[in-house]
Amino acid sequence: MNPIDQLRAARPEHLGDAPVDPRTRAAELSRAMAQPRRAPAGRRVVRPGWGLGLGLAGAAAAVTAVAVTISATGGTVPDAPSAQADPGRTASSPASPGPGSSGPASSSPAPSASRVELSSRSILLAAAHGAARQPDTTGAYWHTASVTRMLSEAADGDYTVVERTRNEGWTPSATGGDQWSRTRSLGARPASPEDEAAWRRAGSPTEIEVELPGKGGGRRGGYVLSTEPGEAKDSHTPLVDGDKVFWLGRNVTMKDLRGLPDDPDDLKAWLLRSYTGSGTESDDPMSSDAWLFAVSVGLITDMPVTSQVRGAAFRMLADLKTIKVSRGVTDAEGRTGSAVAIEGPARAKADAKGADGVLLDRLIFDEATGRALARENVVVRPGGLQAGFEPGTVWHSQTVLEAGWTDEKPAS
Repeated sequence: MNPIDQLRAARPEHLGDAPVDPRTRAAELSRAMAQPRRAPAGRRVVRPGWGLGLGLAGAAAAVTAVAVTISATGGTVPDAPSAQADPGRTASSPASPGPGSSGPASSSPAPSASRVELSSRSILLAAAHGAARQPDTTGAYWHTASVTRMLSEAADGDYTVVERTRNEGWTPSATGGDQWSRTRSLGARPASPEDEAAWRRAGSPTEIEVELPGKGGGRRGGYVLSTEPGEAKDSHTPLVDGDKVFWLGRNVTMKDLRGLPDDPDDLKAWLLRSYTGSGTESDDPMSSDAWLFAVSVGLITDMPVTSQVRGAAFRMLADLKTIKVSRGVTDAEGRTGSAVAIEGPARAKADAKGADGVLLDRLIFDEATGRALARENVVVRPGGLQAGFEPGTVWHSQTVLEAGWTDEKPAS
């Protein structure tokens, strides 16, 4: 089915044919963002670590939804995150990868005379339609696997390195069990060919000291990355209260997640019952749109909700006025899809004058299936931990490799 027919099929019938320190904290947040969004222990409200971009996003800036052009051309990027001139721009669209694809999508020639403008809403409704049509099964464990990448500037030379970590999680469907996780460093590497050349000029060190933002906008070293992969580290903890599995504005059970409403208005109301005006991992003010984006993208990315609920989350995002959508966006694994994003100020200050940096929080997804491909933080205006990076740089990313049910128990 071509993209136009796909969107036509996704359109509701009633519309007819109408137009439509710190680095340590950052590293911990990086790892937490890639793990299943676990319920925090205890009764006190703890902001989830799963929004490196979410907590950094702060209050959302008003962003006009853009129209997107379909064509059949598109590029790829290297394994490491790289700068994109304008991450929210109107983009050309190659064919979407299949639901099990882990490599770049291939493109087929488009008719030379066909060029159609699609709205942001239409793209999200297409993803909603695709998500709701996916098979809905269950199993003994909800299993996720992802790779996080975060950029840092080397202290001993003029180059940038990317720190890579593979994360896996197993969440039991039954109460009274343990949540399991497995983390393995994949090693740091220069972020681009130019960075590799500078790294070689510095002697090709296998231990790389990286700079941290200092007070008043200065820089300091003190955090060392290894270029060698590390050993996998397994851990497991009992479910909070014996049945709480994730944080979705509040601690929720597997039964809660599987019973979420599949109507977008009802889902929005359910989620907003936990909104207090602050962020998802801090007490900093956050708009309701930014908060809904944060929890909805987490829900879409790696939570064990039903296919219909995932579709409802896309429909809910389509109604937000402060998001922007683009096509032909390539993630760090080389997969190309569509993206929905929202921007806001970073929490860390850029300099002594208190100027905020700005980050774009972006979800890349496969339009045909509604499957999440990656979660990214893109620098819009440098500041704080991102002070040394140019606008358009993908500073942090989480690429989703697997998210589904399994009966296979993790190794103990």
